[in-house]
Amino acid sequence: MRRMLFGSWILYRPDAVQVWKNQDVIRRLSWYYKVMKDIKPAKFMIAKRIEVHDDPRKLDFEGLWDLHDKAAKDFRRTFSDIKNDNLTLSELEKPKTSFLDVKIELTKRMLKKCIFCERKCMVDRANGHLGLVCKLDYKTYVHSWFHHLGEESPLVPSGTIFYGSCNFRCIYCQNYDISQTEIYSGVEVTAKELAVIQKELRVNGARNINHVGGEPTPNLHTIVESLKYLDINVPQLWNSNMYLTVESMKILVDIIDIWLPDFKYGNNECAMRLSSAPKYFETVTRNLEIAIKHGDMIIRHLVLPNHLECCTKPILRWIAKNLPKDKVLVNIMAQYRPEYLVAKHPSKWSEIARRPTHKEMVEAYSLAKSLGIAFEPVS
Repeated sequence: MRRMLFGSWILYRPDAVQVWKNQDVIRRLSWYYKVMKDIKPAKFMIAKRIEVHDDPRKLDFEGLWDLHDKAAKDFRRTFSDIKNDNLTLSELEKPKTSFLDVKIELTKRMLKKCIFCERKCMVDRANGHLGLVCKLDYKTYVHSWFHHLGEESPLVPSGTIFYGSCNFRCIYCQNYDISQTEIYSGVEVTAKELAVIQKELRVNGARNINHVGGEPTPNLHTIVESLKYLDINVPQLWNSNMYLTVESMKILVDIIDIWLPDFKYGNNECAMRLSSAPKYFETVTRNLEIAIKHGDMIIRHLVLPNHLECCTKPILRWIAKNLPKDKVLVNIMAQYRPEYLVAKHPSKWSEIARRPTHKEMVEAYSLAKSLGIAFEPVS
């Protein structure tokens, strides 16, 4: 099945094959590459082999976090041994209760006073109440899932799962039909059904499972639980606005193999005006610094017209100053087009009611080059 798919997409994206002849890319994305090639097990598979001796369901919230943090130390020692070829997954027995089980229970508890995203609305989504902005209860909706050929070259073909809803309200959202309106028009999926989707994508040639949307964050509980039922090796990719709480990041760092963060704004004012996202810059930069310590990363930045000075340049300078240049790839994107509310009311949002110009893109690329930032490669 994988060979059949290979024959169907290789002519469209030959760069997705050529990219893996680039040794610098292999070095920067070394863990993802090895999991993708089935040389190493995905992190969630290791988490399922880390034994815990207490029943997570019997602990209070504080005790559950204590158990999690203790198990996390065991996980990271084991992960290091596997990464450095001192241990294999087959040498680890399958425990009755695992580190992943602890994470599953934690996300269920977090859902009762929801703190998945930095809004921390504290709504009891577990009992049917709707999140303040995401407008979701405990149900998860998938709008589509397929082999995506339009992602960055190291990711193609990407087993992409589009979840309904979002914790942002971007006025120019290109996926507004699933993130801003009619969020319940997708198919409701359980954790077991989501695992089946992931397995089918991988068996048929996906290099990764790409959790996106909308936004995957409101669906954290279902995504984490799905890994309990997923019995095939595949890299887990978090394609997100990265507006997560520290608690959600602690859940993810031990199960995500590669991060695909969307770094939108260089300041809080633009974030509030265009996406209704308070405390944006400090939240996203904090999470980027956490994530890079626990996985490979390709950062996306969509260049907005008239936002080079306030957003693009501060973002690129922050990346160059705060993240290891030898690990991160950055995709500076020119794909912006006026959509959703901007398209409906262009006079109201005149500053972004056009595409970025060639001059703006050249200026962005030139700054990145001068800062020593590595671009996402295309061949």
